[in-house]
Amino acid sequence: MIRKQHDVLSVEWVKLELLRTAYATRGGLLSRLDPRVVLGWYLVFAVVPWLTHNIVTLAALFTITAVTVLLSRVGPLVLGLFTIGLVMESVYLFAAAWMFDGDLRTIMSLLTLTLKLGVISLASMAAFVSLDPEKLSDALISLHAPPLLSFGVSYGYRMLPIMMDEFHTIIDGYRLRSAPPSRRGILGWRSLLHLSLMLVRSFYPMMLNTAKRTRTTVEALETRGFTFAGENALGREIRLAGLRVGPADIGLLVSTAALIAAAFLLGSQFPVYSRDF
Repeated sequence: MIRKQHDVLSVEWVKLELLRTAYATRGGLLSRLDPRVVLGWYLVFAVVPWLTHNIVTLAALFTITAVTVLLSRVGPLVLGLFTIGLVMESVYLFAAAWMFDGDLRTIMSLLTLTLKLGVISLASMAAFVSLDPEKLSDALISLHAPPLLSFGVSYGYRMLPIMMDEFHTIIDGYRLRSAPPSRRGILGWRSLLHLSLMLVRSFYPMMLNTAKRTRTTVEALETRGFTFAGENALGREIRLAGLRVGPADIGLLVSTAALIAAAFLLGSQFPVYSRDF
């Protein structure tokens, strides 16, 4: 019989979700495109929201980036954190308006800023979830970013699974050596305190063990000519030989420009600003 794996909320599931997010293993729309085009797409949506205060235009841009996130197959962990942040931000809007004697105009002003930040957040989720360390570092080298920046990005991505493994191992060790509280207490505060202390105590051993393995990772990257490939012309040519801007990349740029123009056209037809309330 084929055994089906069901995702449950656990430390192991969180670790696997972080690795899937960092290494773009889910596929999706943007993962098949040239990484330079993906970075350019992200920069467009990082700048465009600040060029307008029209709520209708911002809502249209928010919808475009939300659909792109779904097509990029962003994992449930990242989407869940974004949703929680968005809900908490909405609660903050009403709380701030109520505490400072605000009115509907105050709420709409805060909503405008929230939409702008939401568009940028969704665009960053769709873009960087679709780029693995190799693609991202190659794109930075192709765009003539400092070699140290490209090296740092690639190194940081590779240290993520190492840090997660170390943290999980240390947590399991503490759980084996320490007994849980005999009584959970009201609302389980004793268990929560025990878990919090265990997490704090695991931080320094994790950093120490990770530092010991840092040299091996750096030497492996340097052996592959990571820094040299960014500084030497021949190395850059060999490393970036696989980067090609194809019809799909051009189609993404054209469709993005058309959708942004449509969003601004829709906003001009239905101009809604916070000062109108």
